[in-house]
Amino acid sequence: MSESQFATERPQADRDTVLEVRDATVTYDMGRGQARVLNEINLDIYRGETLGIVGESGSGKSMFASTLMDAVEEPGVLQGSITYYPDGGDPVEITELEGGDTKRLRWEEIALVSQGAMSSFNPTKPIRTHFEETLSAHNADKEEGMERARSIMRDLNLDPDAILGEYQHELSGGQRQRALVALGLLLEPEVLILDEPTAALDLLMQRSILRLLYDIKEEYDITLIVISHDLPVVSGFVDRLGVMYAFEFVELGETRDVMHEGAHPYTRALLRSTPNLAMDVDDITTIEGSSPDPINIPSGCSYSPRCPIADDRCTIEDPDLIELEDDHDVACFYPDRARKELPVKLSEDDSE
Repeated sequence: MSESQFATERPQADRDTVLEVRDATVTYDMGRGQARVLNEINLDIYRGETLGIVGESGSGKSMFASTLMDAVEEPGVLQGSITYYPDGGDPVEITELEGGDTKRLRWEEIALVSQGAMSSFNPTKPIRTHFEETLSAHNADKEEGMERARSIMRDLNLDPDAILGEYQHELSGGQRQRALVALGLLLEPEVLILDEPTAALDLLMQRSILRLLYDIKEEYDITLIVISHDLPVVSGFVDRLGVMYAFEFVELGETRDVMHEGAHPYTRALLRSTPNLAMDVDDITTIEGSSPDPINIPSGCSYSPRCPIADDRCTIEDPDLIELEDDHDVACFYPDRARKELPVKLSEDDSE
């Protein structure tokens, strides 16, 4: 596990917001009660950055991705605001869009490459058809669009003449994933959301995909949001890291700060549960307990039932996500204790 291998820090003065999320909450009415699967999210996403979002399965990462496009499936109810700031255009309140405006926003402005490359393509249609149908659905010029598709595929180290004529089952996992990324870039969005882009790929292919994504980001000048349960993989690629637990962000900051100065007990537990070359096998620990039920989220800090440093205050009061240091936000009453009492070793130079 290392500091970001591809990404570079963006000066504060260069930070221009492309998406502004305020009090975003998603609820579902269930037979046994109301499930809250996203809890009052407040976040600015900056133009041109690569933002990584990590956490255990069921923490709300994919729901957050759907929220950014106002694509929460019924009967889910989204509350709050999602404001999109197009480059050189007027702000757009995404949750107020309807019909054709919503359709244009999705794919043309903000595109989502969803989890599961094997299930994202229709197995009865060749890959070419998916590109052509996307162009037709958005009234885009088909000839020009397919030429752009071929160009993107070449940038992703794919042979378009071979790939476009194949069916999904005829492609390798890496080829399917790259074809999905090409489809996401087809209509030249400003923001591309990647939900588990390296899932089910071997380590070598994971690194290859991330290297290509970094190159694509620079080539097409886009904002990337990368969602993953794999902290060490995504940390080598992103500018900032957001850690989600129980449907909310518990830590957010520059990748280097979160990896080496993580201050939430859950962040540090994630780091301790992930093997790295500097860590002895005996130092690897699992996170005891399980994620909370969305219908029965604990009072106070949602992580308190699993937290080794939680006290009575943690079971009563819910800590806000507040700035601990410059550009480093944490939702914990005891960040200094977490750093001191929950050691993590990422490299041979670490003194912890």
